[in-house]
Amino acid sequence: MRIVALGDSLTAGYGVLSQEAFPDRLEAALKKHGHDVDIVNAGVSGDTVADGLARLDWALADGADGVIVELGANDMLRGHDPALVRESLDELMSRLGETGVPVLLAGMRAAPNLGADYAARFDPIFPELAKKHGALLYPFFLDGVAGDASLNQADGMHPNAAGVEIIVERILPSVEALNERIRIKG
Repeated sequence: MRIVALGDSLTAGYGVLSQEAFPDRLEAALKKHGHDVDIVNAGVSGDTVADGLARLDWALADGADGVIVELGANDMLRGHDPALVRESLDELMSRLGETGVPVLLAGMRAAPNLGADYAARFDPIFPELAKKHGALLYPFFLDGVAGDASLNQADGMHPNAAGVEIIVERILPSVEALNERIRIKG
């Protein structure tokens, strides 16, 4: 089974060793739980949703049985208009839908300093589009890690190796559900 993790620096493993990055740690956790799966690291630091959409064909060039989409953090950090983020993510999810591969959408939440109005427009994008496209949803990729200095690098935004382990532990049931969808489809 081959799952492509399409994302930004949180997927790419910014600031950690490659074997400590999310895709490698997720693959190890899945194998420990008896899943024969390869997680492909298609994370590019700095990518926005539009960037991920632009390189979707490249990311899927070698094939995929399933896709984890982890994008949106850079859009939020740059204050991009949530309507444009939604439009790009909707297009990305539509294109993935055309491939027929099961998708797990990892959500993002607006930082508190962006204000309640921004959060009210940004935060619902992920659950609404997961529902619209029949994708699995993991509501917040940084759940249990965001805001905890002991689980983040000095920049306060990128998880350290211990933070990656928390992310993997928490998202694992959702990825196992993705594996089940792949198995049923297969």
